[in-house]
Amino acid sequence: MDLLQAIRAHGSISAAAKGMGLSYRHVWGELKKWEQTLGHTLVVWEKGHPARLSEFGDKLLWAERQAQARLAPQIDALQAELERTFAVAFDDAAHVVSFTASHDDALNRLRDHAVASDKLHLDIRFTGSVDAIGALNEGRCEMAGFHTTLAPATGSLSERTYKPLLQPGQHKLIGFARRTQGLMVARGNPRSLMTLQDLTRPGVRFVNRPKGTGTRLLLDELLADEGIAPGDIVGYEQTEPSHAAVAHAVASGAADAALGIQLAAHAQGLDFVPLRQENYFLVCLKSTLDLPATQALLGVLRSEAWQQHLARMPGYEPSHTGEVLAMNRVLSWWDFPNKKAPRPQALSDEA
Repeated sequence: MDLLQAIRAHGSISAAAKGMGLSYRHVWGELKKWEQTLGHTLVVWEKGHPARLSEFGDKLLWAERQAQARLAPQIDALQAELERTFAVAFDDAAHVVSFTASHDDALNRLRDHAVASDKLHLDIRFTGSVDAIGALNEGRCEMAGFHTTLAPATGSLSERTYKPLLQPGQHKLIGFARRTQGLMVARGNPRSLMTLQDLTRPGVRFVNRPKGTGTRLLLDELLADEGIAPGDIVGYEQTEPSHAAVAHAVASGAADAALGIQLAAHAQGLDFVPLRQENYFLVCLKSTLDLPATQALLGVLRSEAWQQHLARMPGYEPSHTGEVLAMNRVLSWWDFPNKKAPRPQALSDEA
């Protein structure tokens, strides 16, 4: 598959071989071997023209990349489960935190960083933001991850969705990152898609995230703000399970645009049109905040090494990372009244 991708990118077998550090003879032999095994031509070339993938080669490469994009969360979860199991079995000093979280590439990076630097194993299972908090409330994990716009308004869809799931005094919010969501579009943005209104133009195909995900929630809020009906967008009901999967749909030509994070667009070689910044929060129960594993996680989040790593990721920046935050500070729909202050005593003449 890497060989097919190299031929598509370079336009010749010799350039693909050079780019991969292989000999022309080896690449030619591999192509012929796989064409014989699969019973189909993989590459078409004519004198004076660049080499190109055959229709079968294109479909084969697309199918493999699509499978990778869709299965990546399950593969990551399996890897984390194996690491956690061996950590518990062989290292008494290892800490384990079970996560259910909205899809986020920075959490994957955090998992690798934590296990390498602090023997902290993050057992992460990705799902939608709503299901993540639900899993925390049902005792199926110790930490959840979700995201909202920087200042979710009172009465907004975010309030109606998240407020019933989060209870002051029971939950604790932890800052993780600020990230940018926007339109993923083909390199060069050939359809000139710059706004959500552009998605309603004839012939523009969109691919969405499923219900219950924070990105779907964000899209619905933005559409409502701009007075755009979901039915005006071709592909609104077509969904993929992760940022990587919608990015691949755009990269493969199955869609013209998707809403997602910049890092996923960057990984697929797509252009990115920023639309909105948002906060990604972690949340745990108050009763688990002081556990050694939770405190180890906070230590990693607050470390200079992690925050520098986060700042280098496209579309991310640290924002109160590792801080325990008051809900009414970051979620404006909670406005707790101040306790009545005691009446001051009268000052004496000597004062």
